[in-house]
Amino acid sequence: MKRLLCFSLAVILGAGSMILTGGCDPADPVNNNNNNERNDFYDQQIELPEPGVDEKTVSEALHERSSRRAFTGEGLSLEEAGNLLWAAGGVGVDGVSGATRTAPSAGGTYPLEIYLVAGIEAEDIIAGVYRYDHEAHTLEPVAEGDRLELLAASALDQVFIAEAPANLVLVAHYERTMDRYGDRGERYVHMDAGYASQNIYLMAEELDLGTVAVGAFDDAEVAEILETGGEPLMIMPVGRVE
Repeated sequence: MKRLLCFSLAVILGAGSMILTGGCDPADPVNNNNNNERNDFYDQQIELPEPGVDEKTVSEALHERSSRRAFTGEGLSLEEAGNLLWAAGGVGVDGVSGATRTAPSAGGTYPLEIYLVAGIEAEDIIAGVYRYDHEAHTLEPVAEGDRLELLAASALDQVFIAEAPANLVLVAHYERTMDRYGDRGERYVHMDAGYASQNIYLMAEELDLGTVAVGAFDDAEVAEILETGGEPLMIMPVGRVE
């Protein structure tokens, strides 16, 4: 049976592994930094552990996949966050043409950017918004402060978004695809979002985590929270389920 992932686990996090948790006043995103020796938020260089879990087959993950909205509040490790981001749009291996991505895209235009919205800081990370750099498999700091409550408020007060330790947000840059395919490119961008979100669902199952695809939100508000010029398409809170 084909496995969901073929990468070997290259990094094992110790007992002090990173935890991402959330919760703050939505009117005032804050940095709860109690360690004065930590680098400034924008100076962070966050390298993600090499992706590589392989405990469930694809068919098992498909069978168990479900939309889940009730989270325990327990943190998410950096290793788990890295696997989810990689599944959404990281670099894979194609034995014929060389490096490719984990999700397909029309004409290889890849219009999606993946953002991680993390809650209050823990070891080696400060709460805030990060953009996933798929080539380097790293997190690029974008906006400091716990913004989970703001994100939930922008999504019609769906509180489970703030209760999850982290959220992945799919952001579209339509021009990347429409410059090549014209108006039909809009359809292709939405197809890309479907591929990426299903990969996140399956990876969540692999990691014994829960997630749900959320499309009900104020686009402009979410874009402001992420400080992005792209157009948000989907929010996917991720955490351990009750």
